[in-house]
Amino acid sequence: MTDRRTEILDLVGKYHGERHAAKPFDPAHDPVHYAGRVFGEEELRYLVDSSLDFYLTASRFTEEFEAGIADYLGVSDALFVNSGSSANLVALTALTSPKLGERALRPGDEVITVAAGFPSTVAPIVQNGLVPVFVDVTLGDYNADPEQLRAAVGERTRAIMLAHTLGVPYDLDTVMELVEKHDLWLVEDDCDALGSRYRDRLTGTFGHLAALSFYPAHHITTGEGGMVVTDDEELARIARSIRDWGRDCYCAGGENNTCGKRFTQQFGSLPHGYDHKYVYSHLGYNLKATDMQAAIGCAQLARLPEFIAARKHNHARLLEALRPFEDRLILPFAPPHTEPSWFCFVITVREDAGFTRNELTGFLEANRIETRNLFSGNLLRHPAFESIERRVVGDLATTDAVMERTFFVGVYPGIDAARLEYMVEAFRRFMAGERATGEGADHGPLAPVDR
Repeated sequence: MTDRRTEILDLVGKYHGERHAAKPFDPAHDPVHYAGRVFGEEELRYLVDSSLDFYLTASRFTEEFEAGIADYLGVSDALFVNSGSSANLVALTALTSPKLGERALRPGDEVITVAAGFPSTVAPIVQNGLVPVFVDVTLGDYNADPEQLRAAVGERTRAIMLAHTLGVPYDLDTVMELVEKHDLWLVEDDCDALGSRYRDRLTGTFGHLAALSFYPAHHITTGEGGMVVTDDEELARIARSIRDWGRDCYCAGGENNTCGKRFTQQFGSLPHGYDHKYVYSHLGYNLKATDMQAAIGCAQLARLPEFIAARKHNHARLLEALRPFEDRLILPFAPPHTEPSWFCFVITVREDAGFTRNELTGFLEANRIETRNLFSGNLLRHPAFESIERRVVGDLATTDAVMERTFFVGVYPGIDAARLEYMVEAFRRFMAGERATGEGADHGPLAPVDR
């Protein structure tokens, strides 16, 4: 049986070489994606290896992946979930648990966040009956303005939930000062920033809980998938309950009576000794992922250092190439004490640039270079969030500027040297005065470049 399995996996390796071998970049036809899956033979082997077990829910690969992430971050617990959005939901919801007593977040409590980001950072706040408090961001790093963070703390403020925007760590000196001074909870949305560091410490390890995403656009991928991480065993147990239907039992799949008290405890008004496997202490969900996804994650995690290095290299090359245009473009920067694991290359068009963001992105898109706005721009301008209960610090003027003038292009490892130089030359052409003739216009291939 083992020989047959080995034979199958060897064939998978050969199939990968035949089906998924890299092809030379064709600038006349190939798009330059802003992000995407990057995988090799090992990912395919792991996936098929898992499928041969046909243990579709959590099993050996989930245990390995969770342990690998926890070890990488240096935390006690990592819980695999079905998306980064679910990770955010589980992390914040865990802080509302009655098991936390007086420390638990309650409806009406305030959580400081930003509107210039992705909705899944804010939605869990609203979904739990809490009140988001929005502060503005700063251009160039697109993270919360530290002075506004200080001004945002009020009588009802109980937590901070912020994303490390596009891989750039926010000012954790200020955030941790506020957390300690005002006894606040901190949830780090680390979905865009796996591998980023602040004062040489990995992001995702400062907060009481943190969320990771393994969507294909992120640093490693399992297709869909995410992780809740914490160094607090009580919070880990609560988060696991919320992920797993809200049950009180914490046995791993296929196990029974881990606590040794399965039929001897009293819960609520249930009969004494009611089966602990079917006792529910939270209003939870089923947000688990599959073992096949975890198998891909195990292979991807081993490649994380090379992925981060590629992102840094690509980001540095774009930064070097676009420096001459800083009179018209606001370029990204790494704030003091930070070492970003860059998600992308983000640009804001200056108000007096002589062209608009849409003209620049239209030109890039016409030349098959994908662009994206900085997610929601101003989340409070979107239909789902326009009427939510909230408190706003200031006028969010910079957030509106992001909405109107900011976009990004990719730096992910799938952008090789040829694609990178194609992007550079496209920017140069535009800055020299060339324009698209209409949305989707095809200007043909760019001229060959030397490097």
